[in-house]
Amino acid sequence: MFVELSAPSRRAAAGTLFLAALLQAAPAHAQSGKVRRAATQPSTEPADTKAPNLRDGQAETRLLAVYKLIAEGRSREALAQAETLARDYPNFQLAQLAVGDLLMSRTRPIRRMGDVPEPDTARSLQVATTLEELRNESRQRVDAQRSRPPAHSIPAQFLELSPRSRHAIAVDASRSRLYLFENTPKGLQLVADYYASVGKLGIEKSLEGDQRTPLGVYFITSRLDPATLKDFYGAGALPINYPNPLDQSRGKTGSGIWLHGTPPDQFARAPLATDGCLVLANPDLERILRTVEPRSTPVVIARQLQWVAPHAVQADRKSFDAVLNAWRNAKTQGDMNRLLGFYAPDFQSYRKKPLNEWTQVLQAETRALKGRELHLKDKSYLRWTDSADTMVVTFGEVAEGARTGPVKRQYWARRGQQWQIFFEGVIG
Repeated sequence: MFVELSAPSRRAAAGTLFLAALLQAAPAHAQSGKVRRAATQPSTEPADTKAPNLRDGQAETRLLAVYKLIAEGRSREALAQAETLARDYPNFQLAQLAVGDLLMSRTRPIRRMGDVPEPDTARSLQVATTLEELRNESRQRVDAQRSRPPAHSIPAQFLELSPRSRHAIAVDASRSRLYLFENTPKGLQLVADYYASVGKLGIEKSLEGDQRTPLGVYFITSRLDPATLKDFYGAGALPINYPNPLDQSRGKTGSGIWLHGTPPDQFARAPLATDGCLVLANPDLERILRTVEPRSTPVVIARQLQWVAPHAVQADRKSFDAVLNAWRNAKTQGDMNRLLGFYAPDFQSYRKKPLNEWTQVLQAETRALKGRELHLKDKSYLRWTDSADTMVVTFGEVAEGARTGPVKRQYWARRGQQWQIFFEGVIG
């Protein structure tokens, strides 16, 4: 069996044996991980979860199995599996490179992945750059499997997630890894994780066009139909709400940050390759497109995720729950002085309403209660800590005797020993 390699792959053919030492401890499996805007209204309907034949994570799983065979000295089996992988995914450059490396290793010793002569022309320099990107991609995939999250652990940002949020996403930029969770009656369960590319210049986006991926707590806002997008975006796109209210309070600019796929001729992109978006292989993105729900799915993007046992966040959750309950009591009782004490002087709402204008909204809402108890339903607490400590809170606000009420989102910041609201708005 033989796979015809592209010209760059033939020039690059040398060296996966270099990875063998790295892969000795790597498991042989992985869990199943703006040119133009859409010209139509994005969909916010739940995804179809019944679509068959999803192949998310399979290519990476099979690549790691090839690496494991190499580490065990079983190069003949490794070559057979690499050739089959390259045939099934002809645009998967790491698979093509593995084939070339294994063939070359039959003729001479291999020093490293992509063991080719030093570049001496513009063309060979381009090949060398591509090879270095592939090495980095391979390293990130391997490292993510060697450093799996502890069983049953969750990212520390997820203090509480409402049942209305059926799924959640967390991204560890240091590992080029996106983690997909299902929100079950027993809590968050990790169901899949995938290799993902971030901005060319890394993370911590702050300005329009800076080619960085933002860090923070976001939400998927819609689902864009791939038929309305250029091929560049692959299987589709999921925009997120960058800049969020915290970003805006810090003067950050930019827009159009999406989770999206790759062009048909490209399986994956380098770890640092986008203009700020998060990019996944199309089979992996298809799983997410058919799973998550716009508006209710949080997306945490962190420099490095901190994994904790679920019980480890209980104390912080209970502590903040007491703060939010005190806010609720003040609003129920119509105590405006006490209620306004929960709001920061620099408060803003949608349409840039400052605190003096929002005070009128609060007064109208407390009058409408007419002494009825206010209940907070389906609460979510997502904590973000960098140079400041922020809590992103979502809940349904329902008066006693009413069947429904507005869904609100608040952003709280810890100012000294006090939590204060610096943003509040109705989202549904």
